[in-house]
Amino acid sequence: VAAKNCRKRKLNAILNLEEDVCNLQTQKESLKKEHSQCSRSISRMKQKLNNLYRDIFSRLRDDQGRPVNPCQYVIHYSSDGSVMIIPKHLVKSEQKPDNDKEQKQK
Repeated sequence: VAAKNCRKRKLNAILNLEEDVCNLQTQKESLKKEHSQCSRSISRMKQKLNNLYRDIFSRLRDDQGRPVNPCQYVIHYSSDGSVMIIPKHLVKSEQKPDNDKEQKQK
């Protein structure tokens, strides 16, 4: 009787584990689909942002009326909602201390 009960418990444990494996495989497939959708969404957003950057820079002019070079400037968004065009060399110099801190922490 004890051996029979042990086999029954073992069989139940195996069945529960097989059910868990099936559930996890279903969840994995669902997560793969969600990941794929998120990746496509991110790609679309990046493309829209690039188009917006190109559109903005195509309309910008310097003091002499010449187009602003997007290779030399970046668009900076402040937390207060203001938007500024800043030379890239200034942005890079501001980011270097942060990178140094990150490297020191590693």
